[in-house]
Amino acid sequence: MAIDYTIDYQCIPKQKLSTPGILERIKGRARAQAVIDLFRKNGDLRPATEIGFEMSRSTPAGEPETRVVMVKDLLEAAAELTPLADHCLGCPANNFGEPFGCYGLIEYPISGAAELWLLNRLPVPDEPLPWLLLRRAIEDANDDAAEVSALRAEGQPYFQERGVLARKLGEITVTSNQVFKMLFLMGSLKPAYAAVVLIFFGVIPRDLEANELMRLSASPEDAFERYPFQLHDAPDDDRSITQFKRFWRALYLAWGLNVRLLLDT
Repeated sequence: MAIDYTIDYQCIPKQKLSTPGILERIKGRARAQAVIDLFRKNGDLRPATEIGFEMSRSTPAGEPETRVVMVKDLLEAAAELTPLADHCLGCPANNFGEPFGCYGLIEYPISGAAELWLLNRLPVPDEPLPWLLLRRAIEDANDDAAEVSALRAEGQPYFQERGVLARKLGEITVTSNQVFKMLFLMGSLKPAYAAVVLIFFGVIPRDLEANELMRLSASPEDAFERYPFQLHDAPDDDRSITQFKRFWRALYLAWGLNVRLLLDT
């Protein structure tokens, strides 16, 4: 299980297979390979064309449904990606420098270290403009994001940390539940909203004058030159932090290209 995200930059592969179609094929290929590896690990050497597995899902009516999926069907569908991969070379939305690099994921469970890392990136009162914007956003929302607490219940796969982390920032306190809702439960992230959260979390420089900061809702043509990406990998990053940094770069690219970042949580 994961948070899937996609830079909504239109291209020939998306025109031919659709955004959901590409994502379904990428995930299907990964699932097929994982099943093949599991069978091989257990000594089953049957050809992939003979391997199947049960997959459970909920119907649109909310009823559980189990069906048998054949690995060969997933691989045949994924093969439709191959002739389109060359279109990804040099694409400005290619976050990973590989075919279909405009797609990415943050795997569950999200580590407590990653939640703390996010909280620690928020502005403090010594950074008056971004801090005032954050305070207004928190106060205007008047929302403790209590619905996220249900995702922390015992047995749920979403968070490593069962409790709610919090950070006091002058007159306001921000919780890890509020951060999760701010990023992942507000629907697809449009450029104007992306600009705000990129500032909040220091993904782009935030020591800006008020008039410049307010103009960032639509990125300028030279956005990538004027506002460089501020995050870099560190040796002590865990898996979640590394994947969050990839997410932030995807959101940064989407903002710079003035397109949405699509989310599937």
